[in-house]
Amino acid sequence: MAKKEYPNFKGSFRPKYSVASNDFSGLKEKSVSVIKLILGVALLPLIYSSSVAFVYQMSQIQKSCQNFFWLGALIFLIFFLFIWEPEIIYTGGHKLLEVIFSFFQPFVEVAPYVVPIYTIIVFMVFGLLSLAIQDNWLLEYCMFLAGFSIIMHIVFTSRALGSKKGDFLKADYVFGFSLVYIIDVMLLALLLSIVFKHFSFLSFSKSSFSAAGGIFHAVFKQIFVR
Repeated sequence: MAKKEYPNFKGSFRPKYSVASNDFSGLKEKSVSVIKLILGVALLPLIYSSSVAFVYQMSQIQKSCQNFFWLGALIFLIFFLFIWEPEIIYTGGHKLLEVIFSFFQPFVEVAPYVVPIYTIIVFMVFGLLSLAIQDNWLLEYCMFLAGFSIIMHIVFTSRALGSKKGDFLKADYVFGFSLVYIIDVMLLALLLSIVFKHFSFLSFSKSSFSAAGGIFHAVFKQIFVR
């Protein structure tokens, strides 16, 4: 009896569902990106309200400390734009955080973007030195370095998030940076409330969420209520 021949599928067989599966995967990724973009835009009122609340609380502390903080932020921007981009310092902070959070791998991926490690170190060092040094210049230098370090963190995090490839509609950037900015401002406000008795974290929080809620309510009424 003649040996039955079977068709040779090697190299030519392709599952019928492969194209559909790829299309579904691409559609799913784009859908997630659209959701992220919507959430990122929804965070914009909170970015505005938290910034306004922060500036107001800053105005309640002594004037010299305010000036040193904003001077530190300005000096960084001048360095960054015209002299030198201290990216090596920023990446050093990334490596430090990777070591600190190495026990929890998922957080290693986001911690360098969310946690302004140098700003935290500045306040920790200030806390230790203030036990021995009771002088206003120490506080002023702390504020200068806090302003310098927090702006450095925000600028380089923005660049890192914005440079990611394949970011459909820049959704990851809009959502990620909005979230990072809000967390960093809130963390900085918390640190300042520990140092300055006239900087109220509770008032900052209430004002931020209240103003953001007012914006959401006004937008909702404008769109849906006639």
